[in-house]
Amino acid sequence: MRRLTIGEMAKLNNISSQTLRYYDQIGLIHPEWIDDATGYRYYDINQSAKLDLIYHMKSLGMSLDSIRQLFEKKDIRLIEENIEKQLLWISEKKREIALIEKATLKFKHNIMEYREESRKKEIEIRAFSERKIFCFDGKVNIYESDMRTYEFILRKLKKQVMLEKLPVVYFCNVGSIIRKENILKNNFYSTEIFVFLDDASSENNHTETIPAGSYACISFKGEEGFSNEQEYAQKLFDFISENDLEIDGDYICEVITELPFFCNSIRNMFIRLQIPIKV
Repeated sequence: MRRLTIGEMAKLNNISSQTLRYYDQIGLIHPEWIDDATGYRYYDINQSAKLDLIYHMKSLGMSLDSIRQLFEKKDIRLIEENIEKQLLWISEKKREIALIEKATLKFKHNIMEYREESRKKEIEIRAFSERKIFCFDGKVNIYESDMRTYEFILRKLKKQVMLEKLPVVYFCNVGSIIRKENILKNNFYSTEIFVFLDDASSENNHTETIPAGSYACISFKGEEGFSNEQEYAQKLFDFISENDLEIDGDYICEVITELPFFCNSIRNMFIRLQIPIKV
């Protein structure tokens, strides 16, 4: 038998000598022979089969500790159990990746809307499909609060999102609601903020549906947060009145995107106000 040095064995298997030493240290695969005089480690080419199996199991996502335990037990049933666990883990990761993909596409869409609508100044009537939201009552009227108070309310919303085990990626698209009865009285009062949810999200006590329909909309850049919101909201009300339209639901203030890296601290928002109307 021709003995292979650790360097030769590593090169033949496209791994590093350091990796082989680590595998030896944790009990995964030991040298076939160690020279007592020099301390040199030598391997047999047939040990490559074990290295191939380690590589394969690692590529399936198994930890080195799990692989070592399987080698020690020498029980095929344990391998099957680990494979089943790994398949469950892979399924969960696929769901996470699918969610991240949706959130990324949503973020991309919001940025495109910002680029397109930031050039618009006019009011338009848009048709929206049904939308699902996770709504949270912060118990504070955001229209009588400053941005620091709003930030504290957002922290509470984010905490609630996490408690409900909803993905935090939803948190990139928030909004607030003024209920119809207050809007009809021209009363800017809202304690409720929300995040948009995926259609497949589970239902709970905080879940609500924004109905499909026609909405009078206007978009604008939020100056110092929401300080100029009521100015643009009044334009919407005037438009609805001048065109003999009827308000048909709750007022929605949606933050399409935020670009805080364009300023030092306060949120740099692009906002769309939406009022459902009968047409």
